[in-house]
Amino acid sequence: MRNDERFEIQRAFDLLPHVVGASWTAVWFRMNGIKKPTREEFREKTLEYLQLVEPVFDSYPKEEKFVEINKYIEFRKKEEYEKIKSGESNEIETRYDRYVDYG
Repeated sequence: MRNDERFEIQRAFDLLPHVVGASWTAVWFRMNGIKKPTREEFREKTLEYLQLVEPVFDSYPKEEKFVEINKYIEFRKKEEYEKIKSGESNEIETRYDRYVDYG
């Protein structure tokens, strides 16, 4: 698969974890009055919100012409989830720091 064929999916996975996951997470903690969640709690809640958009990840048909992009989507999804769980997602860690500092 060429890079230009997966560019939009790459961009989506670059943005979705923090735009959907961490943003909704920060609001959830704020609305519940939790000013200092642990990093693990923040990561878990981020994954919970990000997983709510999974139907979009599975929305392309299971036809031959979509096989490669579907494989790539599954790969990126797993990669992003693992980065969030392990603390290797810089954007999520930055969002956590910002929330705890300014919540």
